[in-house]
Amino acid sequence: MKFNFPMAYTTSMLSWATIEYGKRMGPQIKEARAAIRWATDYLLKCATSTPGRLYVGVGDPNVDHKCWERPEDMDTVRTVYWVSPNNPGSDVAAETAAALAAASIVFRRLDPTYSNKLLRTAQQVYHFALQYQGSYSHSLGSAVCPFYCSYSGFKVKSIFYYVFSSVEGKITMHKTIY
Repeated sequence: MKFNFPMAYTTSMLSWATIEYGKRMGPQIKEARAAIRWATDYLLKCATSTPGRLYVGVGDPNVDHKCWERPEDMDTVRTVYWVSPNNPGSDVAAETAAALAAASIVFRRLDPTYSNKLLRTAQQVYHFALQYQGSYSHSLGSAVCPFYCSYSGFKVKSIFYYVFSSVEGKITMHKTIY
């Protein structure tokens, strides 16, 4: 079972902690960066695999939460969920954009090519969130609720994106949302 909303949030927070406290992490900074890269590699695939779609979950939460065997032994259907123009999820898209933008800062000096890819993808995903607004909880229903419903909405997730991105016109876009 993969839920991208909590994964994106966790990646945002781990990136933020690495940005703020990386110098105090000692040798654990490598582990933090590896965890961030693992998550952002997955989020990049979810954001770029199919134009017009952002993949946001894998597995049937109602079935998978009842299964207590190793993932390698599971033979249940691996349902894939996504948001799209017809099935919006601006909240999960904005959180994904925030995770990618935050991680771009983490990798800015270490791997500029990867950092730029993260930021470009964050901008595209955020544009998608702006253009196709709606709650992923509403669009995907029981595939995400009651497990990881969105209560705070798109505007709150946008704040994280603004904090981590260095997009031109940031203040203008901020004013249009609020």
